[in-house]
Amino acid sequence: MSTHGSSPRSAQEQARVDEALRDLCEDKITFNKTLGLQLESLGPEGPIVRFDMRPELVGHYLYGRLHGGVISATLDLAGGLACMLAQSRKHQNETAEQILQRFAKLGTIDLRIDYLRPGIGKRFYASALVTRLGGRIGSTQMRLESDAGTIIATGAASYVIS
Repeated sequence: MSTHGSSPRSAQEQARVDEALRDLCEDKITFNKTLGLQLESLGPEGPIVRFDMRPELVGHYLYGRLHGGVISATLDLAGGLACMLAQSRKHQNETAEQILQRFAKLGTIDLRIDYLRPGIGKRFYASALVTRLGGRIGSTQMRLESDAGTIIATGAASYVIS
């Protein structure tokens, strides 16, 4: 853990980190905004991303199923967010600006999605947890559920984090 003799981040500074992360994911990454992705939670158990089904997200026009690319992009965001949150917690002594510089280095290396069931629902929730956080690489496992609690897809990803 990075401490460098400094005290942990204050609650006010942590709120700045959380708000910057929300702004990055919901507004600055315009593709996420197009999909309607919103951060439901940035809790200690990992991030939760939600979005509502809309006609623009349909991939199978006859059945109104969610497009696989939307599923993949959402799970990729959840995995990346999990790594960002883990980095933020690992470097508790750093300011919001320093943490944002770390976030700027994050990129997807590998992404695997298993499509388990048709994407049917009114609202969807993606969650992720970090399985390993190294010095340069972070690994995650993700899942997408419908509002009925049905698991639609799972994923695994690796991210460069430094």
